Amino acid sequence: MDKFMERAVELAIENVRDGGQPFGAVLVKNNNVVAEGVNELHKKYDVSGHAELLAIRRAQEQLQTNNLSGYTMYASGEPCSMCLTAMYFAGIEKVFYCTSVEDAVEVGLERSKVIYEEIQKTKKERTLSMTQLPLKEGQVNPMKLWKEQS
Repeated sequence: MDKFMERAVELAIENVRDGGQPFGAVLVKNNNVVAEGVNELHKKYDVSGHAELLAIRRAQEQLQTNNLSGYTMYASGEPCSMCLTAMYFAGIEKVFYCTSVEDAVEVGLERSKVIYEEIQKTKKERTLSMTQLPLKEGQVNPMKLWKEQS
């Protein structure tokens, strides 16, 4: 097993022993660890406190950039859709993971599988109700304002 994956798994094991979930992540560039993270849901009331997201946040803050092109994520478990989306937004180019979403389901962590299934449905078929409320006539459109100022 790759040394970075070993570290991600080690972080996950430590997190379980600390009362958390079995997820650890290591963000790497040029064969160097840039940032690490573990799921901190058991420590903070923050559903976005996932290992991969925390590693991304730490790297971006440390490097003062949103662009993580050329970086690789090592995760003890297959990233959930939220973490995967953040990796796309950050420009991370490679992800390696150890255990799958199906492995997580087997131990009672089924949320990732459910969400992956949900995002494949049309908006009307999803269990989370989503309704678009258009801007009022004459109201400033923040999207157009952003385009004008960019």
